Amino acid sequence: MGIEWLIICVLAVVAVAQHLWWRRRCAEEQAGFSAQRLRAEHEHETAVAAMRGRQAALLDSMTEGLLLLDERGRIQVANPTFLRLFNVQGDVVGRSVIEAVRMHELAEMVPVLASGQPISGRELSIAQPAERWLEVNGAPVLGADGRPAGAVLVFHDLTRIKRMEAARADFVANVSHEIRTPLSLIQGYVETLLDGAKDDPKLSQKFLQIIERNTGRLRLLIEDLLVISELESGRVQLNRQRVELRTTVAKVLESFRRKAEAREATLIDECPSLVVEADPGRLEQVLENLLDNAIKYGRAGGTVTVGARPADNGFAEVFVRDDGPGIPPEALDRIFERFYRVDKARSREQGGTGLGLSIVKHIVQSHGGRSWAESRLRHGSTFYFTVPLAEQSSGA
Repeated sequence: MGIEWLIICVLAVVAVAQHLWWRRRCAEEQAGFSAQRLRAEHEHETAVAAMRGRQAALLDSMTEGLLLLDERGRIQVANPTFLRLFNVQGDVVGRSVIEAVRMHELAEMVPVLASGQPISGRELSIAQPAERWLEVNGAPVLGADGRPAGAVLVFHDLTRIKRMEAARADFVANVSHEIRTPLSLIQGYVETLLDGAKDDPKLSQKFLQIIERNTGRLRLLIEDLLVISELESGRVQLNRQRVELRTTVAKVLESFRRKAEAREATLIDECPSLVVEADPGRLEQVLENLLDNAIKYGRAGGTVTVGARPADNGFAEVFVRDDGPGIPPEALDRIFERFYRVDKARSREQGGTGLGLSIVKHIVQSHGGRSWAESRLRHGSTFYFTVPLAEQSSGA
């Protein structure tokens, strides 16, 4: 009996020990499993957050506007470019397209996409806050059952391209007009000469002078077109050097003495001693264009003044002033545009190409400066431009 009891006790102790060992093992495995699950959940949350961050960065960096709609046509995603293009303020998620942008043309695209049809190359015009043109492409988003479950629309800004196309069309039209006028005159007088006017010395002399004047006008137009094309292309290499501004102004004024005398205009030099850093030839071209306009369109018997002063940020401010009829306020913002003329009839009569001030603007910009005009009707006009001052030499 004693031995049997001992054996039973030993077996009981072994059983208890095994039970405790299994409990501890299960607890350890359970703890490990929980830690592993927590670690997996954390890694999943981190991966999701990283993915959302990448998606947000991608949406924010897109130059195209993006709109994602659900199956009811409600906005789920609208990137910053879309909000900027349509000037939308606030949160648009959950709203319909018509509620968000108030554009029927865009809202009408939603049912088309909901029917499963894509939209490609549709152009959209926005009037406010500034005129814009957009190209819209859209596609339905299909669900697991293959049926439309939403839509995505992408908006590409065509404004710059449209403006370039309009500018190019205007440029071609203007050039064609400017070339056609003298060519028509030349052709007309040549035909008249061939028809017999050449036998009349007085008529032939007069007609040949008109032909010569118009061929000169064509030559000037072609030269200005080549200059403006070169300047706008950015291929111009400036020969920057230290230039004594007063010497350059005096040289240009002297070259215009005879033209000023023909208009009985007085030229006044108020340029101080300033040294600028500029291309001497281009600087003379700017002054020549401004002086030519001031004498040509200023008051007969009037005064044209050229002066300068040190300005802010290391620049010299140069001006050419006349006391002529002045420029209307609405024309001042456009005066430096190609082919823009305040008085078209008078400009063509004077033989201008309409490119002089545009050339001035581009030359000044290539030097890092700016150009502008101020005027009062019947009180004359003043044209300004800035050019960098040269650094003081170490020996100064």
